[in-house]
Formats: sequence, structure tokens, C-alpha cells
Amino acid sequence: MVNEADILKAISDLESQKEPQYAKTARKYNLEPSTLRRRYKGQTASNQEATSMHRKLLTDAQEEVLLNHISKLSSRGLPPTPQILRNLVVELIQHDVGDPSNIYNFDEKGFNIGLCRTEKRIISKSQLRSKKLLGAIQDGSTEFITLIACICANRATTNSRIRGRYRLLILDGHGSHLTPQFDRICAENDIIPVCMPAHSSHLLQPLDVGCFAVLKRAYGRVVSDLARNSYNHIDKLDFLADYPRARIKAFQPSIIQNSFAATGLVPINPERVLLKLNISLRTPTPPSSRPSSRSSQFTPKTPKTAVQLQKQASMLKELLKQRSNSPPSPSKIILDQIIKGHYQALHHTALLAQENANLRIANEKKCRKRNRSTRQIVHEGGLSVEEGLQLAQQENQQVEGSGLVSHEQGALPTQQDQPRRRALPKCSGCGDIGHKINQCKNR
Repeated sequence: MVNEADILKAISDLESQKEPQYAKTARKYNLEPSTLRRRYKGQTASNQEATSMHRKLLTDAQEEVLLNHISKLSSRGLPPTPQILRNLVVELIQHDVGDPSNIYNFDEKGFNIGLCRTEKRIISKSQLRSKKLLGAIQDGSTEFITLIACICANRATTNSRIRGRYRLLILDGHGSHLTPQFDRICAENDIIPVCMPAHSSHLLQPLDVGCFAVLKRAYGRVVSDLARNSYNHIDKLDFLADYPRARIKAFQPSIIQNSFAATGLVPINPERVLLKLNISLRTPTPPSSRPSSRSSQFTPKTPKTAVQLQKQASMLKELLKQRSNSPPSPSKIILDQIIKGHYQALHHTALLAQENANLRIANEKKCRKRNRSTRQIVHEGGLSVEEGLQLAQQENQQVEGSGLVSHEQGALPTQQDQPRRRALPKCSGCGDIGHKINQCKNR
């Protein structure tokens, strides 16, 4: 294992040299020249830096905003609990990239069911020189099967569930996807399809970058095992029986998460893709007196989200880098501070919006509780539930006539100012008034 202290000493030694001597310095500190050269030029980072960059959930600006928010809550006598802190972290992440459970990738993969994976073989020199080595890398079958797969950015395969209103579907720009039926289905189910540029699936599609590569190797290993066991022909039924073993190894949560991270989608990190591109430098053409069409195409806009700010900041830094290759100047440092302050303002706004939404919900509950009716029904003696409901209905109805209460037998007029009294019970057996059937003497 490479010692980080030796690498730092070697880099310091190279900086003191007029012309870097990588081989001599690497031998001095017992290092690989290629490793020392990449570290000195900044092409690779240390293991600790790489691990921290890929495993961090929040950026440095987000962490600073979160710490300031915790300090404010603590100064007000409201230190956050671990659950509140977890909710704040989730809110910051969703504010920038959206809920990972609503981001999906869909793609297809073709299989030649009898083709083995590429392997290294051990042979003798005489067989290699004769160029007459007999061997079969497949069983001669030309049957082809197309696999359709879809994965979610929350490290799980898709299930029948809904989280949020809209869902983002990332796919290639194949002609079969650009149909009216496909657009109608997406519109009816709140799906936002995003097609990748041509010839970019190996860089931008999580399935092509991670899952399908592992699936191809795992299935080739299965076919090789069958060939070693003298299994001469593989048909579609054999494929359906052996494919699940390869699928379990390919579609694992860790592989799905790494696939989205390698494409710079979740979390958003365009540098993961831009660093893989081979950009050829060319001499810029002299500026003309008339404005070119390319320069007129770019229209600066005020960034309203962290993603828009990151795009414009990257574009501005790239323009400054093309114009000047000098070391960092005070103007560049000031620009970085301005961008950092804008990041903090956007993240702080997201936290305030979430706090405002929670306060609105609590205020609505208090208003509903305050407006609740406290009116009571006045009546002499006890009341049952049914009797209380009947009295409430009678009060809500408009009383017609002169306020007289009619009884079933011989209605007697009463004054409106006299209190109402319950009617005497009537026996359903003998028909007399004054008792019920369970108290009837003639029963």
C-alpha cells in the first residue's frame, strides 16, 4: 500500500527541482513513477480525499449553512434533535437534486445467449506460435434476447409505489421512444422524460455505466461454467433459468447507487463526466468586428437555484481559464467567495422556506381549534346521545307557526317563554302514556 507521507515528501522534492525527475525521485522514496507523476500533476487524489468526496452527502457550502442554522436554533433555546437534523439534511439535498426516489433510468440490453465473456487463457508457447489453437468461445447459437431494465436512484429496483407527484425518467434518444403514445403515457402519469445526447450512453446512462457491464460479465461467467460442464447448446429456456443468477449480482443497491454517482446525476456532480472527455485544444480565431452567432446565443440569466448557479459558475471559470493560465489571482479568489456566498444564500432560503411551511401548518391547526364552536345545549336533567342530536336538529330548524308544541294526543298550547319539557313515554303494548312496555303491568 502506498504511504501518503512518502508521496507528500516526494511531491515537495519535485517542487524544489527545476525540471521534475519522476523516475529518480520515485526510486528515492520507493514509489511508482506513474503514481508520483499523476499525483504531482493533480490528475488523481489521495485515498482519503477520494473517499471523502464520493461519500459526502453535502457540499462544503451546504455544511457551513447547516452549521450556522444549528447555531441559530441553539441560541434561541431550540437545539435540534437528531431527527430534526436528519430532516434538514434531506431538505437541503432535495432542494438541489430532488428526491432520489423520483429519478429513474430506463434502457434495453441485447444478449447473445450462447456467447461467453472475454477471458484470459493459459497456453504453451508452441501452440501460440503455431496459430492453430482450436477452441470455441460460443456454442454457435445466434439466438438473441433483448432485456428491458429500469432502476431508481434510491438504490432499489422499481416497485409499484408512488413517492411525490412527478418522476424523472432518463433514457436514450432511440426512435422507439419518440412516439405520440409514449408522450401521452408520460403526460398521464406525471413522468418527465429526458433523452440523453447521441453517442453518450456510456457516460450518462447509469444502466450502461454500471449495471449492464456487471450483468454482462456475470452472465458470461455462467455460460463459461456451463461450457466447462459439457453443456453444448443453450436455448431460451436455459437463458431464463440461468439469467436470475447473473441479475442478482448486477442489480445490487450499492452498484445502482454507484452507477448514478458515476454519471454525476445523484448527487449532481458534472465533473465526474467532464473529466472523462478528451477536449482537444485549438488556437482561438481572432475576434471580428461583428458579433458572431455563437456569442449571441449565450444570454446570461440570474440563477435561481443551486444547479443553475453551479452551471454558470463552471462556465465562467472555464472562460477565465481559457483566457489566462496564470496562477490564482485575487480576482479569482474574490469570485470564488461571491459564488460561495450565493450558494449559502440559496441553501439558507431553502431552510427558511421549510420552516415557514411548518409554521403555516401549525398556524392553520390553531385557527381551526380557535374557531371551533363551544356552544352547549341547555336542558334540565340528563340527556342521551340520541336525545341531544334531536334537540340540536330542532334548534337548527325554523319553527313555523306561533311556537306551539304539538303532542301526539291532544296538543295543548304552551307559551313560548316557558321551558320545553320532554313528552311522557307511551307504552307500545297497552297504549297508555306514562310508562314503557318494559314497565307495563298488563304485559
